[in-house]
Amino acid sequence: MFLSGLDEIDRKLVELLIHNARMSYSDLGAAVGLSRVAAKARVRALEERGVIEAYTAVIDPQKISGAVSCYFEIEVEPAAFGAVTEALRENDTVTQIYQVSGRNKLHVHAVAAGQEELEAFLDGTIHRLPGITSLSCNIILSRIKDIKGLRL
Repeated sequence: MFLSGLDEIDRKLVELLIHNARMSYSDLGAAVGLSRVAAKARVRALEERGVIEAYTAVIDPQKISGAVSCYFEIEVEPAAFGAVTEALRENDTVTQIYQVSGRNKLHVHAVAAGQEELEAFLDGTIHRLPGITSLSCNIILSRIKDIKGLRL
């Protein structure tokens, strides 16, 4: 994937960090032909530009006993769109919210501690959202491929 504004070294640094965000500046520098100090400066510049937003641990909810991972497809009346996205954004069960093409459709990922928490989320949050015209919920059974970040 081409990202305008990134030279070859920045692209390689981003690619290395996508694969291992814990990589040392010394190792990053060695991989791209820079000193540790120069690699650190390049990474900081990428962070300041917002190219790199965060470093985080990726948890597989299926490896946690009883956790239920699911996604919702939600169609919302235009007048209620802001209220719905705000209610979902504030809910800890929700992990990701995407606005997708279509009739004010949202794609929402959620992870619940178990079946009871998922039902409570449905009853206490999802079913109380204003202006919902269509809703579907899909339980994720297994993760086959899940790429974090961008492929460069």
